Amino acid sequence: MLKMEYIRDNAEAVKKAIKNRDAKVDIDGLLKIDQQRRKLLGEAETLKHQKNTQSDNIGKLMSQGKNAEKLKAEMKQISEKIKELDKQVKELENKINPILLTIPNPPHSSVPVGKDVKDNKVIRQWGTIPKFDFRPKDHLQLAKDLDIIDFERALKIAGSNFPLYKKTGALLERALINFMLDVHTKEHKYTEISPPFLANRATMTGTGQLPKLEEDMYHCEIDDYFLIPTAEVPLTNLHAGETIKEEELPMYYTAYTPCFRREAGSYGKDTKGLIRVHQFDKVEMVKFVRPENSFEELESMLKDAEDILQRLKLPYRVILLCTGDMGVSAAKCYDIELWAGGLNRFLEVSSCSNCTDFQAQRISTKYKPKGGGKPIHLHTLNGSGVALARTFIGILENYQQSDGSILIPEALRPYMNGRTRIEKT
Repeated sequence: MLKMEYIRDNAEAVKKAIKNRDAKVDIDGLLKIDQQRRKLLGEAETLKHQKNTQSDNIGKLMSQGKNAEKLKAEMKQISEKIKELDKQVKELENKINPILLTIPNPPHSSVPVGKDVKDNKVIRQWGTIPKFDFRPKDHLQLAKDLDIIDFERALKIAGSNFPLYKKTGALLERALINFMLDVHTKEHKYTEISPPFLANRATMTGTGQLPKLEEDMYHCEIDDYFLIPTAEVPLTNLHAGETIKEEELPMYYTAYTPCFRREAGSYGKDTKGLIRVHQFDKVEMVKFVRPENSFEELESMLKDAEDILQRLKLPYRVILLCTGDMGVSAAKCYDIELWAGGLNRFLEVSSCSNCTDFQAQRISTKYKPKGGGKPIHLHTLNGSGVALARTFIGILENYQQSDGSILIPEALRPYMNGRTRIEKT
């Protein structure tokens, strides 16, 4: 979240950033409300000073045995005026704060300016796109033939766009989770967390899901809890309201969680199979770092996510998102898209974002410099390491064989009870 002071001092730059991000925020209107608030604050402060002076004068008169009733009456009027001004200031603040929550993080200078996915930039591509000497099937057909996903029973239990993995499919999903967590904790040096899968409104607001994305969340109205859309939400809020010692930075966390998204507004888009589901598994990475290192840390996080796909030998490409395609909290964001051989297209499996101090401002997370001085808001980063549903697609479609079986990537075989392929049982 941007501070009001920053917006006042950098109004034109903020307007430009908002325009480049294709957002709709009335900065001039916000500045007028803030100007009115500051004017009232000044009046209140002047009256409070008068009240303090009046109190001293009343005390002196009373100590001298003199009549202070006139001054008391004046002080009562001042007190009532102060109370009214404080009320007006609070009302204006209640207008300002919701607007501040809608202002996106200004993009980094290296981010291409653009409106949507068409303006994103391909940075690099890794791996070889598979070529088949037979007509490849998509994951939906493969899963049905192998009896490893049951969408019909999932529909009966919950509704459309919920998966139900079974048999070797369930084992493959569990193997992917354990494999990713092992790589991130043992080799990439992340600390594993197993967080709650529900988050309160303050937590969801802290990471930027609210207010903009509320309609896309599953909401438990009685308790005002939300099913988490990503482990970024609880992991980033681990240190909400805390001041960390600089020596403790950087901090790296990883977690497996299911993720829940209503996918509001995506009706009819990629609704078959595992491409766009309401519940999916994901291993997430989150970093807390010093501001001067955050963009180096973003590149490192991106490599950690790429490492997972390289070990699985799944071809992919890295995309730098343009200003109009980034999430609210990101100052810079890379997407990783893996190739799906049956669908004959790329699918997003990871987003890695540097949120600079945008989330830290919202959740009030700072660090204390070694050499002393005021605490500083640190920078937060998050990245998928990686999302499992589409990785599952990539394995089925890229490793499919002419006899309908699926070769299991070598990196996963220790987690698959020695199996080398998935066959119908």
